[in-house]
Parts: sequence; structure tokens; C-alpha cells
Amino acid sequence: MHVAAVALGFVIGLSLGLLGGGGSILTVPIFVYILGFGAKESIAMSLAVVGTTSLIGAVGHWREGHVNVRVALTFGTVATLGTYLGTRLAKGLSDAEQLTLFATLMLVAAGVMVRGRRTAVAPGTAPTPIATVLTAIQGLAVGVLTGLVGVGGGFLIVPALVWGGLPMCDAVGTSLLVIVMNSVVGFYGYAGHTPIAWLSVALVTAGTMPGIATGTFAMRFVSQQALRRGFAVLLFGVAVYMLFRGVSG
Repeated sequence: MHVAAVALGFVIGLSLGLLGGGGSILTVPIFVYILGFGAKESIAMSLAVVGTTSLIGAVGHWREGHVNVRVALTFGTVATLGTYLGTRLAKGLSDAEQLTLFATLMLVAAGVMVRGRRTAVAPGTAPTPIATVLTAIQGLAVGVLTGLVGVGGGFLIVPALVWGGLPMCDAVGTSLLVIVMNSVVGFYGYAGHTPIAWLSVALVTAGTMPGIATGTFAMRFVSQQALRRGFAVLLFGVAVYMLFRGVSG
């Protein structure tokens, strides 16, 4: 089981490095269905893994000049407010309700990835006031989802940052820094009343480190469109399995 945790962590990190998101949405199912933890424990541990891994990834992208710190702090401040709200709302949900919401979100993520990320404005141009407001709303929504179900939200953050005028390569790196901010606030919201299995967190995180380094390096060589679509199929399959387990359980 320890070897499996490390191997699965590698997959999570690989996706985060390649896509700037997506891998975090696999972390909760891994903790629930493979490692056998409850929903709330899994969400809290997922936030610890994703936050640590995203920090490593953000440093890698920053060294290559692909992290816009100013944008990350602006977007992340709004998002963390939503994350704090999400952790408060999560206390009123049962494990089954959280997992159903999580699976539904996975279906949405699969649809977003199949469709692809489309640039609403030319990269590098100043965002319009409307785009700025919409980006802030997206940041708040991403934060709420992070607090509710423990996803970093990169699959939503990256399109929002591209909409705001960042080039795709900068949006991926900046997204990772925003995910770090969200994860810290989300974990803080759960940690006080949810037990944390630190060994499992450490094992999964140990796998994500080489995974995200590999993904960050390989990003320039891989077809992003083909990768997104393949990952979307995986998300769809996991979501259907989770919903089936929820109905049959």
C-alpha cells in the first residue's frame, strides 16, 4: 500500500506539472477509494498534498519566468476568501453529499478539458473592467469549491487567468501559486476538527515531487490538447464510479 501511495502521488504530480491543475482532483478519490479514508479526512489530506506539491511546481515555473506573482496575489486573495467560506459550508454536509458534489465537479472538469482552454483576449493585453470582474468572480467560485471538496481548482484557474490576459505558459505557473494559497487556507479550515494521517500524506507527497518535476519539464514536449482529452476521459470514468458507489452504497 505504501508503494501504491507513492506511485499514485507521482501521477498527481505529473498532471499538476503538465496541466497546472487536474491532478489535485484525483487526490481525494485516491485517499477515499484506495487508501480507505473518510471524505472529510481525505479532503483535508488532499489539501496538504496539493498545497505542498503545487509550491514545488510553482518554484519550478518561477525559475523559468512563468509565474506572475502580482496576478497570483490578486486572484489568490479573492479565492482564499471563497476557500474559507467553503470550509464553513462543508461542516454542514455529510460525507456522501461531499463525494457526490465532488463527482459532479469532476464531470464538469472533464467537460472543460474536452472543450479546451480558449483565450478570450490576446495574451499580454490589459484586461477590460468586465474581464477583471469576471475573473474575480471565478476566483471566488474556485475558492468555495476548494473549501467544499478539496480541489485546487487549476482546471478553472488557468482559463480565468488566460481570460485576464496571461499567456498560457504563465497562466499554468501562476495557477500553481494560487493553488498553494487556496490549499493553505482550506487545510487550516479542516485541520482543527479532522484527523490527519500524516504518514499517508507524506507518502503521497513523496510521489508527487518527482511527478511534478517531470511534468514541468515535459510540458514543452507534449500535445496539450491530446493530454487534456485523455485526462478528461479518466476524470469521467472516476466520476461515474464515484456516483455509482454513492447510489449503490
